[in-house]
Amino acid sequence: MRIAVVGHTNTGKTSLVCTLLRRQDFGAIRDAAGTTRQVTSAGLEVDGELLIELYDSPGLENAPELIEWLESVDAGRHAGPERISALLESVDGRVSFDHEARVLELLLEADIALYVVDVREPVLEKYLDELTVLGWCARPLIVVLNFTASPASRETEWRDALARIGLHAVLAFDAVVRDPETEFRLYEKLKSLLDSRAGLIERWMAHRREEEAANRQAAIASIAELLVDVAAARRVLSLEVDVAASPALAKLRQTVRRAEQACVDGLLDLYRFRAEDYLDGELPLVNGSWPEDLFDPETLRHHGISTGKHLGLGAGAGALFDLGTAGLSLGAGTLIGAAAGTGAGLVRNFGARLIERARGHRLVGIDDDIICLLAARQLELLDELIRRGHASQHPVAAGSERLWSGQRLPSPLRQARFHPDWSRLNEDQGFRESTARSVAIRNLAGNLAESTLRSG
Repeated sequence: MRIAVVGHTNTGKTSLVCTLLRRQDFGAIRDAAGTTRQVTSAGLEVDGELLIELYDSPGLENAPELIEWLESVDAGRHAGPERISALLESVDGRVSFDHEARVLELLLEADIALYVVDVREPVLEKYLDELTVLGWCARPLIVVLNFTASPASRETEWRDALARIGLHAVLAFDAVVRDPETEFRLYEKLKSLLDSRAGLIERWMAHRREEEAANRQAAIASIAELLVDVAAARRVLSLEVDVAASPALAKLRQTVRRAEQACVDGLLDLYRFRAEDYLDGELPLVNGSWPEDLFDPETLRHHGISTGKHLGLGAGAGALFDLGTAGLSLGAGTLIGAAAGTGAGLVRNFGARLIERARGHRLVGIDDDIICLLAARQLELLDELIRRGHASQHPVAAGSERLWSGQRLPSPLRQARFHPDWSRLNEDQGFRESTARSVAIRNLAGNLAESTLRSG
């Protein structure tokens, strides 16, 4: 199926194609007239088979004069295609209306056209002239209302004007603020106008729904694995050492930062974005990284996190807590002390080997509040990626909410506290893949999925 994307200059035709392709490297997107000079195309494939070809076209610029030229052609009142053919066969006509001729030639070879409107613009006569000329090509036409999320949107005016000239196949589709369901509505409209292509369109829609679901599932599983790694991460420190200045502590924080960045990179790649595509202020990221350090005291205070509450070390310690007390208010007691005060259950959970190893030492891990913030940051990024058009060049404000704020961590993360072998972030705890770890990640992914559905 061949789809021609047409419209006036600088209405977002290339942006629409980029979003449908989920690619940022198609064409040139700039806030300047006449960026696209040639007809360019790209395909949508399933299992290596080309199903849909999208054609981006130069902008229409001179419809009022073109319609006068076409009306001067000696043809019948309803001979629209004949008028278009006369233009394409005229050397002088093609020279005078170069862009328009290329668009019309494309449309005659296409199955259907998407006419893109910038709804921030007023409804002018030249746009209605463009629609009249395109209608003479005798091809189905869907009007795509772009930039509908803008405060300057004139969507209602455009819908009224289009209805007055008999155009009712209209869809609001903001190429910058992507909504997967809007994309499916576009294909439903295509299907309603092209009965002979219904099976092909159904196949593509099924593929896209599977892809969206698989991407979301993979993203949430990646976030869940990161959180289990961090919850199970720990370091052994001497009771005599200055914890705040400990190189081991600094290294743990850096390890967590790198793990979070690896997760970010994975999400960007999954949704076909690149770190270098993000300029200052875009998404919650800056150049593909979080601008706010997860362990920076100002960041923690901004999110209402009280640092050092179990260790009494102050914000500079990096929001850690003493695993030796299992998060209990036992001061700076060692793991042995905590075991003595809480019974055999804690001993069984930590394991006799770890208790012996921790004699005279402090086990420290990442604080619950930090894990809540870490989870919220990743889910926020995922939500933005799902809803961000690949043509977007505008900033998106980052939120400041924390997941599970004021609640206990989900059971899989509390369980991970007692399994250092579950974390890839531990240097010498004997990390290994295990069924228990996989089950914990799967259960946590279910919890995260429910959280994202509630927030959506």
